[in-house]
Amino acid sequence: MAHVPNSNHRVKPRGGSPLAVQGSVPGSSQCCGGAEQCRWIPAELRARHGLRLFALERSCCYEALLLDEERGRLFVGAQNHLLSLALDDISHRDRKIYWPAPVEWREECNWAGKDITVSCMNFVKILHPYNRTHLYACGTGAFHPVCAFVEAGQRAEEPVFKLDPRHVEDGKGKSPYDPQHAAASVLVGEELYSGVATDLMSRDFTIFRSLGRRPSIRTEQHDSRWLNEPKFVAVFWVPESEDPDDDKIYFFFRETAVERQQGLGKTSFARIGQICRNDVGGQRSLVNKWTTFLKARLVCAVPGPDGADTHFDELRDVFLLQTRDKRNPLVYTVFSTSSSVFQGSAICVYTMADIRQAFLGPFAHKEGPNYQWVAYQGRVPYPRPGMCPSKTFGTFGSTKDFPDEVIQFARHHPLMYNPVLPHGKRPIFLQAAMPYTFTRIAVDRVMAADGHYDVLFIGTDVGTVLKVVSVPKESWNHMEPLLLEELQVFQVRRGSASAPQQQLYAGSATALAQLPLHRCSAYGKACAECCLARDPYCAWDGTSCTRYVPNTKRRFRRQDVRNGDPNVLYPQRGSVPQKQLYGVEGSTAFLECIPKSLQAHVSWTYQRTRDDPQREMDERVVWTERGVLLRSVQRADAGLYLCHATEHGFTQPLLRLSLEVISARQAAGMAPDGDPQLPAGASSRKVWYQDFLQLVDSGVGGTEVAPSALGAKQRVKGLVLIEHNKAENSAQGLMSAPGSTQGRGQPGVLG
Repeated sequence: MAHVPNSNHRVKPRGGSPLAVQGSVPGSSQCCGGAEQCRWIPAELRARHGLRLFALERSCCYEALLLDEERGRLFVGAQNHLLSLALDDISHRDRKIYWPAPVEWREECNWAGKDITVSCMNFVKILHPYNRTHLYACGTGAFHPVCAFVEAGQRAEEPVFKLDPRHVEDGKGKSPYDPQHAAASVLVGEELYSGVATDLMSRDFTIFRSLGRRPSIRTEQHDSRWLNEPKFVAVFWVPESEDPDDDKIYFFFRETAVERQQGLGKTSFARIGQICRNDVGGQRSLVNKWTTFLKARLVCAVPGPDGADTHFDELRDVFLLQTRDKRNPLVYTVFSTSSSVFQGSAICVYTMADIRQAFLGPFAHKEGPNYQWVAYQGRVPYPRPGMCPSKTFGTFGSTKDFPDEVIQFARHHPLMYNPVLPHGKRPIFLQAAMPYTFTRIAVDRVMAADGHYDVLFIGTDVGTVLKVVSVPKESWNHMEPLLLEELQVFQVRRGSASAPQQQLYAGSATALAQLPLHRCSAYGKACAECCLARDPYCAWDGTSCTRYVPNTKRRFRRQDVRNGDPNVLYPQRGSVPQKQLYGVEGSTAFLECIPKSLQAHVSWTYQRTRDDPQREMDERVVWTERGVLLRSVQRADAGLYLCHATEHGFTQPLLRLSLEVISARQAAGMAPDGDPQLPAGASSRKVWYQDFLQLVDSGVGGTEVAPSALGAKQRVKGLVLIEHNKAENSAQGLMSAPGSTQGRGQPGVLG
């Protein structure tokens, strides 16, 4: 083992994964007031909302992100590079370390049949804070895993960022061999806990402890009862009590289910596994193997009739949201379906109480003529398998002191019979039949005027990030999700967010991005729109929609995330825009009204004159998402058309359209500026043409669309079609921080 840099201070890992989201978001909208979903494309984010990008010319795969608030730096692992970027602006003041795989390793990789230009590189997969001055980094090393200590200095003012070749060591059991495999690890004190393949062919998967002074420990080898073709997703350290000897490490993974009935093919189940930090293996059996390893199934399903639940079994990502009690964080997870028939994604939340209860329940046991899996009914030895040797739960000083019957029982019964069910017994957010799959999640607990809310940043495999908030329905025990925004940054692999900086950092295959966690100005220029948005980051300050800051001295701050009722906060109504339009008699006219909110219900009323009562439109009208179509316009259709939007019980007028119907002869007689045949108010031929909002018969059975009076620029507001290459835009992760988003390994990081 390489020499470890001297340090008298250890950075204790934070209990959450960095705020991580996999994906970015398609769509656009320049203003999205109301309870709508805002869609943003990169060009708009750069021009209007401070999106910053960073990329190296000869690198890729910005996967490992480590957000360091104290140093004010974002550390990044990429292909052949380690990066140190400024948190306030990642596009400036960057520091780089070039860390390629040696030439001989690349040649060996190529001889093994790998592509020397694609896979035979050093892809940095792991970045952890080791102490006040150093980081610990690991990479694939061209299928020759390698790790190193990186000096990063103690303060932001120190420009040091270097890798000492003397502190490079073997990365087997720490980093994946294959760059296509995800890295799952956590550094606690001086010890690294990893879920990884330990061989070149990726056949020997293990849960491994390395570094530190205690012996290296792993799971039982080639025993499908322990691990069966696992895909590791995340690793976390969670304290169990005030006694550090009770601390446990939790592994999240998916694997081929051993308890699945034979003959039904392979089925993937999501798992949570536990081990004790102070496990040193057995004395005569399970030597240098975990003696406290247990695993249970994670269930994320929609209850159905007669027990026919719809299961989401493909675990994609996990985020640990820290609470005031460090022993009881909330576990947010991303799932997708494994079925080729039903495609869907879901977010489920688990409590540590439910997780611990499953590990205290019955063990799974195979018995009977058909070797069915049942709950073990026999005597469970003492101390109960899975318990840590400590003063809290017994008198055993070490796992080597455990009786042989405890060790043997643990070897043959690693699986629990009862699964871990999500909070509320169902997903908190799901989508089905969508052109994308959820892949990453980062969660930020935000304090609003009426309580705290968990804001979810969800990445997808087409490069989109969804911003979702959970709001109470009938009570705080019954939550419902509200989709606030879609952010298309690029294809995201990792992400992280900083609470003090109020920024979201995202890594992709091609670049890094930085943007604010909130875009309050996008919710419009009215109190009602700001209120209907129900974004806990934002509030109405009397003149505009701005960032909400708790305990502010500004008294005029209006916000209602729970109900989103502008009638209570702001009963006044603003002016409604009005447009003068012209329709040709006998043709088809299109009246366009696009609400800012995708969740709004649009209705229309019609008045012949301002003094007439409003009435509903008749059966001659064809309704579309962008407006209404009037078939065979008649003189009697002239009048005032009012477009209303209703959402969350609040109705507001959006637009008044005054339609004037003219004869076909008048339309055909359009002349240069000042022609007396032009209707009153149309002073130029250009304006007259733009004021047509209709479909005009071409005379040969076809139709021609005339430009809208609203103008092309406004017509496309809220609708931009972006084509995505699914493979190129697949995202791998995002991160965030406390007060904004908190992520894997430390608060405020998506990753």
